[in-house]
Amino acid sequence: MDVSARPATADDLPALVTLATAVIEELTPNRGGAVWRRQQARPLPPGDSLRADLEDPDAFVVVGTIDDTIIGYGVLRLEHLRDGSILGVISDLFTLEGARGVSVGEEVMDALIAWATEQGCFGVDSLALPGDRHTKNFFESFGLVARAIVVHRSLEPHPDAPS
Repeated sequence: MDVSARPATADDLPALVTLATAVIEELTPNRGGAVWRRQQARPLPPGDSLRADLEDPDAFVVVGTIDDTIIGYGVLRLEHLRDGSILGVISDLFTLEGARGVSVGEEVMDALIAWATEQGCFGVDSLALPGDRHTKNFFESFGLVARAIVVHRSLEPHPDAPS
């Protein structure tokens, strides 16, 4: 079994759309997922936003493969900060559930971090939803640790609440 990661191309767009749609469906029901979907997730359908990232010199899109079959992906964008420094922000990182645990995510993450380093980033950020221990532990294995906690209070009525 050959597990690897490579830069994505326009030919990979159909697979990327499938994966981006899957991650939105998987994360939305989780704690914090509804706000994440509104604020950070790609708009559905995700094809236009993925195509834009593939064409953007400040974004790097990677696909993770097993025997040349795409089963994961990641996207890192360069964020140019007020002080002139550059922060790498991982907006997408996903592997199909049945293919987790065989190092595809690690290959994708290694490629994203290598590119961020080449671009002169002083660090890399990403997001893990509350309670998602697997994602938190995965990021920690690459040296990413919490540097802020975002808190939220919904002002919308709960759909099951009495009126």
